[in-house]
Amino acid sequence: MYRMGQEEINELSKVIMARDLFKINEGLQESCQVENKLKEIFGSQYSIFMTSGHAALTSGLVAMGIGPGDEVIIPAYTYIATAMAVVASGAIPVIAEVDDTLTVSPEDIEKKISKYTKAVIPVHIQGFPCNMGAIMDIANKHNLFVLEDACQADGGSYHGNHLGTIGHAGALSFNYYKIVSCGEGGALLTDKREWFEKAIIYQDSSAVAFFGDQMQGFSTEGFCGNEYRSNELCAAVLNVQLSRLDGIVADLRKNKKYIMENLKNICEFIPSNDIDGDCGTTLAFKFETEEKARRFASQTGINGMLPIDTGKHVYKHWTPIIEKRGAFHPLMDPFKMEANKNIVPNYSEDMCPKTLDKLSKVVYMDVNPDDNKTELDKKIELIKLALK
Repeated sequence: MYRMGQEEINELSKVIMARDLFKINEGLQESCQVENKLKEIFGSQYSIFMTSGHAALTSGLVAMGIGPGDEVIIPAYTYIATAMAVVASGAIPVIAEVDDTLTVSPEDIEKKISKYTKAVIPVHIQGFPCNMGAIMDIANKHNLFVLEDACQADGGSYHGNHLGTIGHAGALSFNYYKIVSCGEGGALLTDKREWFEKAIIYQDSSAVAFFGDQMQGFSTEGFCGNEYRSNELCAAVLNVQLSRLDGIVADLRKNKKYIMENLKNICEFIPSNDIDGDCGTTLAFKFETEEKARRFASQTGINGMLPIDTGKHVYKHWTPIIEKRGAFHPLMDPFKMEANKNIVPNYSEDMCPKTLDKLSKVVYMDVNPDDNKTELDKKIELIKLALK
């Protein structure tokens, strides 16, 4: 979260005074406004506002018909929620290496495809765009679904197309740590009517048929799902935040570009699949060794972090996944289901050595969209000193 203030307070106040806090109402209809804004901003036919990015990923997989007997390829570097969404659908996550961009390697995706593979989840980690051109080519070649995890990339793009809209569906996140935030929230985007119907039922099966006309014109019959429905308070905050999105991303990109331009001759940054579409949240310095990376990260004023140290974002720290504990009750655990008996992998902490090597030789520094030229120049000087 970067910018929040009186406008959000004012919108929240309106909702509280109207006393209509439930998503379906005849008043301000903040949740409906959020979904309409998302469709307008991202150009998707359908959007569903819900409680989290994990909820959106899980709902998307269920809507695609992913379940027991299926494999879903995910990157070795992503938050554990990506893997857990696959398990929540009853399917098995297959973990692929990342390449030098720190996003999933198209080459390794193709290596990991089997007759059981049904989908791929490319993750635009840290707002870095995946190689969506290559990924969509592979998906089309092998008849796979693509569910984009754009939870860290609200407002990013790839060759002019919004991240989250290039695949067959996309998930966004609006928790505290994202570019725009309502404390906690997410959204599913898709152009497929059938998937929209299934996802909206799944994410709110206890209420969707009973409040408003949410199922008007549906051909999908109701079924049991979960309750990922959000509320008008979160929606009120997000409505204001979405109006800030373009400005925040533009300033992030501008400041990141300024820093990179002034340092390009004295250091190396990781490559990008589309630097113009990069969200601009993160400077990623590349080093020859982990020792050099850690030395730079520890210098005065750098406040750097190695992605290898980000805990649950690195596959070897996905303890419930690595140890194959997919549910509390064994009969609900995909790793123990009869339908998955032929596809349960032998996970190990060293199964993606290329990913571990790359993550240990990069240092992240945050970009502040509100830094002025003086502050940016000071940061650049500190980086130059640290590089020496």
